[in-house]
Amino acid sequence: MEKPWLGAYPPGVPTEIDARAYASLNALFERSFERFREHPAFVNFGVTLSYDDIDRRSAAFAAFLAGELGLARGERVALILPNVLQYPVAMIGALRAGLVVVNVSPLYTARELEQQLADCGASAVVVLENFARTLQQALPRTAVRHVVTTRLGDLFPPLKRVLFNLALKHVKRAVPAWHIAGAIPFPEALERGRACAWRGAHVGPDDVAFLQYTGGTTGRPKGAILTHGNMVANVEQTVAWIGAALSQGEETVLTALPLYHVFALTANLLVFMRLGGCNLLITNPRDLRGLVREMRRRRFSAITGVNTLFKALLEERDFGSVRQANAGALKLAISGGMALEREVAERWQQIMGVPLIEGYGLTEASPIVAANRFDAREFTGKLGLPLPSTEVAILDERGDELPRGEVGEICVRGPQVMHGYWNAPDETEGAFAPGGWLRTGDLGRFDEGGALEFVDRKKDVIVVSGFKVYPSELEGVAMLHPAVKDAGAVGIPDPRSGEMVALFVVKNDPRLTAQALREHLAQRLARYKQPRRIEFRETLPKSPIGKVLHRELRSSAAGPA
Repeated sequence: MEKPWLGAYPPGVPTEIDARAYASLNALFERSFERFREHPAFVNFGVTLSYDDIDRRSAAFAAFLAGELGLARGERVALILPNVLQYPVAMIGALRAGLVVVNVSPLYTARELEQQLADCGASAVVVLENFARTLQQALPRTAVRHVVTTRLGDLFPPLKRVLFNLALKHVKRAVPAWHIAGAIPFPEALERGRACAWRGAHVGPDDVAFLQYTGGTTGRPKGAILTHGNMVANVEQTVAWIGAALSQGEETVLTALPLYHVFALTANLLVFMRLGGCNLLITNPRDLRGLVREMRRRRFSAITGVNTLFKALLEERDFGSVRQANAGALKLAISGGMALEREVAERWQQIMGVPLIEGYGLTEASPIVAANRFDAREFTGKLGLPLPSTEVAILDERGDELPRGEVGEICVRGPQVMHGYWNAPDETEGAFAPGGWLRTGDLGRFDEGGALEFVDRKKDVIVVSGFKVYPSELEGVAMLHPAVKDAGAVGIPDPRSGEMVALFVVKNDPRLTAQALREHLAQRLARYKQPRRIEFRETLPKSPIGKVLHRELRSSAAGPA
């Protein structure tokens, strides 16, 4: 096939990468442990873990999971953790034990958590104590046999650990009461692992590394099967793309996006471990004042984020001081997960002196597919160029490739593309076009220079601050309320989050109020999925076969909330 983008590659970037550069993520980790043993790997709340610390602790956790608990290769371990030091230890430990990591959002309600744990068949869960009550409510209808709980300060030095955990629980009251019989504290798990004689598991490129849940273009969450080979390939593709801008063993990336999201998982944790860099973990990016203080306190050379994060930072009163505090350090700023606004990109470059480089990807591609040149001087408004060893085609409804300039569905092939969805053969089949092309559900085109341009979403997925909200899920939950006769959810533009959720409801009971419906939804949906706008209507626009016409709803929704 024609690859018009290759002629626009930056100097020194190869057109192909060695997708088998490492036999597995484990081999990649072990090489970095060997090369960068004394270098800082992760920093959180002023506490630093070196590559040697991560090596020893993750090996102990692997021994605990496989040797002590007896988990067999391929069993699933769910991680319900924000950006804390325990995340890399638990994630790497599970992979070293030959297990499959299932990233779970701590924002989930018990209903959402139960669904994901039941679908993946997780045998074990690692959960931050702050979210243990929600897990307690979800556990009875899952196959989970083992629970490891951790407190935020568990990997801090002794005095700081005690003070931090006490303050979090008793002063800030951030830990709701919970009881899970047989739960094992994380420090105890590490101690038991260190005493175990287990010696490791052999893992290859075709072994599954992650079940990364996404709704794709439907509302039912599905686990994208991402192998060690998929993830290694995407790391090598990304390093080939940006590597010339960075020095091995010397970089610090500010990680405010959650590591349970595949963007930060790959672009921050995996890529920067491959480079021997340090991840500065931000546990609560919603605390913008705290985030700005951290950005002034610690110098960083790279940052990733979504449009809403960059926009919120720019609006913080003291953000202008970050450039002075970080003078000369920042080399690379990357935006992904949602469309980047020109105004945000231009203001960022004006204040920070470094352009925002926009990238494009999806969970099913591990996730990075395309990116703008790392040496770009300004915002392009485009998705960029397909990464090395990545093929992108614009296909019509019949699956035929369209010529340059014409709009069709963006479809992807490459070593980073998933093997399918977990226990969902029909959905897997529907995700691929003839020829092995992964359908993205996005509409786009190639410009004359070979750059990929985004046009629109093919489906009705709503993107709130980079998080996807699926109308069918929200509508289904709303319909569980006995006073709701019909419901339709759409995304409408919002200056802060990109889009906000609007829910249109036909009442079954005239006494139903918006507040009562909000309380119903709050018990069953994560906060970002909950509608900021609820409007009652006599009828909803529908197709002849009874489907809600979301496009008509969006059009009628234009106007004040």
